[in-house]
Amino acid sequence: MADVATPSGAAEHGSAPDKKDKKVIEKPEKPDEEAYKAALKKAEKEHAVSVEKFNAAKGQVESAKLSKDSPAGKRRGELIAQLKEIREKQGAGKAGRNKIFDEIKNEDSKLKDLIAAQKVARSRVSFKNVEEIDKEIDRLDKQVNSGMMKLVDEKKALTEISNLRKQKKGFAGFDEQQKQIDEKKAKLKSLRDTLDDPESKALSEKYNKIQAELDTIKAEQDKAHASLDSLHDQKKKLQAEQQEKYLAIKKIKDDYWKQTRAVQAYEYEARQRIRERKKTEQENYQKEKRMARAKEMLEAASDKAYLDEIRRAESLLRFLDPSYSAEKAPLQAPSQFTATAQRKVDDSGLKGMKVVKKEEEDYFAGTGGKKGKKNKKAAATPDTPAPAGKYSCPPSVMEDCSAMGIDPPMSAADIPAVREKVLAKLKHWKEDQAAQTEKNIAKAKLEVERLEAEEASSVPGTPTVPAHANGESKATAAVDEGGSVANEVELQKAATSDVTADLKSASLEDKAE
Repeated sequence: MADVATPSGAAEHGSAPDKKDKKVIEKPEKPDEEAYKAALKKAEKEHAVSVEKFNAAKGQVESAKLSKDSPAGKRRGELIAQLKEIREKQGAGKAGRNKIFDEIKNEDSKLKDLIAAQKVARSRVSFKNVEEIDKEIDRLDKQVNSGMMKLVDEKKALTEISNLRKQKKGFAGFDEQQKQIDEKKAKLKSLRDTLDDPESKALSEKYNKIQAELDTIKAEQDKAHASLDSLHDQKKKLQAEQQEKYLAIKKIKDDYWKQTRAVQAYEYEARQRIRERKKTEQENYQKEKRMARAKEMLEAASDKAYLDEIRRAESLLRFLDPSYSAEKAPLQAPSQFTATAQRKVDDSGLKGMKVVKKEEEDYFAGTGGKKGKKNKKAAATPDTPAPAGKYSCPPSVMEDCSAMGIDPPMSAADIPAVREKVLAKLKHWKEDQAAQTEKNIAKAKLEVERLEAEEASSVPGTPTVPAHANGESKATAAVDEGGSVANEVELQKAATSDVTADLKSASLEDKAE
């Protein structure tokens, strides 16, 4: 549906070409949200599948490239770290094992020396043990004791017996050496057993297992690296497919939101046109309202000074002295700030007519009953003194005297003095009336200038005012419509300045005439 911008009154009654140039704004069609959600869901599902395929191909490429960030690369790094830890443990144990190896070597050397010394000693003896020596000694003793031997042979036999007995004593040293050899062998066996502990065997088995897994990973990486080119091509293809699916999702979203924003922009512009129209109407209304208020304020400020005081004094004088007659001059003279008439009255039909004036009424002092009559008679004849103790001052007279700062008359004798005081004040007010009026006007001008200066200092620039809820701005809205009191006062001061300037120019024109 097309929405036509509202033309002004002049444009509506204008010529045909103006109507042709009129700008027509067509309302965009609102997008179908359900169709948008269905298309978006389908596109996102296809995109998720392409992303999954791309990630799988990417993982294969990373694995083939021996990347540290790939799963195989991370596992390989973990295994290498474990091997390093095992080597460190084995290195710490190796220092102790080397010490044991050195000790074994030292003990083995000592054992060999003992065995060699024993062999040398035994090689010098033709007998294997002590029993054989004892048998040989017994045989030689029997031959010597038989007396059948020659003297030379007997001496040889005795010498040999003596040597055999010495050798018998040497066999005790062979036993001690054999004991030492056995101890060395037992110690060597104990040292060799310490090298074959279960912890070292477990570390060795774990090391071999990790090394086998590393070899498997390396074989897989070598195989994947051989087909790296084909993996790259597959990855690029899947990446292009993923990008295509992503752009499809983006297009669906962009088209939907573009159409939605167009509808929102159209609705906003329509509201803005209504808001501007209401704002203009409200500004015009507020301007007229401010002008009227400023006019009333200036008219009130242009009244002559002491009007109420003069009226009160003259009323009081008429009560104190009925023969007193006030001046017929008007109490309020036309002011230069008084608004001029906007139209001229045709008085041609009033010519020849007589104006009937209303008779002036005497001052009525609120008295009642007989006392009022007595007071009236006393006031009518001020020269005749009233009897003492019978004078009564009305409450209204007492209020007037109190307002003027004069003591009210308590007896008829006080009336002349009070009258003179009232006349003195009345004279002062009339003489000072013009000067005081000028002072009031000057004071009002200063107040207006002060307010204008405050406004200028408080508002350095012209801020942008946000639109009100009903279309008007906060600056032009009234207090009951959401506007602030400060804005209302500032607008009233601005109107006051405008009216003051208008009245000054009007006064100058009157003086020139």
